Amino acid sequence: MKNITPYCLLVIFTLLTNCSKNDRDDNEVDLGSNTDVEVHDFIWTELNQYYFWQEEVENLADSKKDNATEYLRYLEEIEDPADFFDSLKHPEDRFSWIDDNYVNLENQLAGISSSNGMKFYVTRQCSGCDELVAVVTYVLPESDAAQKGIERGDLITAVDGQDLNSSNYVNLLYGDSTSYTVNLADHNTASDSFNSSGESVTLDKIENFQENPIHKNIILDEGGRKVAYLMYNKFLSGFNQELIDTFSEFTAENVTELVLDLRYNGGGSVQTCIYLASMITGQFTGEIFSKEVWNSKLLAYFEKINNNSNDYDDYELNNYFVSTTTDGVTLPSLNLNNIYVLTSGRSASASELLINGLAPYINVVQIGDTTYGKNVASITLYDYVDLNNRVKNPNHTYAMQPIVLKSANSSDFTDYGNGLTPDVVLKERSTNLGTLGSSDEPLLALALSQINASRKYSIPRGKILQPMTDPDFESNNSMIIEFPQNKLNGLIKN
Repeated sequence: MKNITPYCLLVIFTLLTNCSKNDRDDNEVDLGSNTDVEVHDFIWTELNQYYFWQEEVENLADSKKDNATEYLRYLEEIEDPADFFDSLKHPEDRFSWIDDNYVNLENQLAGISSSNGMKFYVTRQCSGCDELVAVVTYVLPESDAAQKGIERGDLITAVDGQDLNSSNYVNLLYGDSTSYTVNLADHNTASDSFNSSGESVTLDKIENFQENPIHKNIILDEGGRKVAYLMYNKFLSGFNQELIDTFSEFTAENVTELVLDLRYNGGGSVQTCIYLASMITGQFTGEIFSKEVWNSKLLAYFEKINNNSNDYDDYELNNYFVSTTTDGVTLPSLNLNNIYVLTSGRSASASELLINGLAPYINVVQIGDTTYGKNVASITLYDYVDLNNRVKNPNHTYAMQPIVLKSANSSDFTDYGNGLTPDVVLKERSTNLGTLGSSDEPLLALALSQINASRKYSIPRGKILQPMTDPDFESNNSMIIEFPQNKLNGLIKN
């Protein structure tokens, strides 16, 4: 079978795939001039083809379009496109979404946003109370927060003079405001309370701010061994060369151990995930890294084209370890047999894919907390009126990100919807996070103690606080996979 493009799977998929309606639909329905109905037809048509749970959603049955009049009436029943999209989601689906502006969606997947650079989570100050505190986990370099002195471990109990509580924190911290003032606090260990420090900082968001996912990379000498520490916060394909350069430095320095910090990595490009897995190892080129499990309609279709006489239209359902990028750049490799991965409840999608894909081949020592639990991938779908020339429907700007497949490793393990459990458990202390990259930082210190048995380690002190719902994280744990845009053009009929 000819493998046209190496695919991975599980963090969002950037599938710009919508075939034009004239290409795919033998029973074209006259949608009239109602734009919402046109959007609803786009939503239904693409979910009917790609959605992972298509067979289990009654209203996505192929027969829904048998009667044009009844189908049109169905499209008109719900007014708002987002509500119509939600009405077609399977109860198990926690991740699919739709956006009324595909530019916003594209920027989100590329790590571009309006940002002040402060990364944090919000938690209750005490069990059962309604007073909240925002805990700064890290700050993006060259951001407004970095320039104004915000640091990891800073505690925030009020914004714009309003004490944070469960009713206002989303609006105050995740709202549309481009500027807000954070009121800092200290934690009093004796009274176990958070008290205002009297210090406040006004933070301004920078439009189209681009995050560099390589937050920190250093080489430590631990008991005579060279240990590389890499904090990698998003699988962004736009920074593949920087990732390659980082591993070139590691190989040049003869690194023998790697601590990979994915505790705040919500996912990203699956292709980048393949590159990273291949650079960590290097001895498994050509072996299966992961497998794609689509809905039965598409699996049957892929089986059909893969068994015909035309090798060019084959679609490879397996993703392989590689030695070069798709552009022909040679990948450096550490040829490791062990890796130490730091995780938390914010390690999701491609981060989990990396751990799961490596597990059958090398000893993956997972340290920290249970991961988020996203074993599925989605693709970006646009309403193309001309697929070959990528002409989008001029009548609207909707695009959607539906779940289309599950990820399995080479051993066919895919059951981590509840997260991957660490081998060595250590939850972060909200009031004692430590300095990233320091050998004394609690999680890194624990990893180093696994590498160097003579290193003494004691459990750190501090409060363990459970993060509340985080709108930014919920919308940014993703897996991006490329898909041949004309692969299904005119071949699957409703």
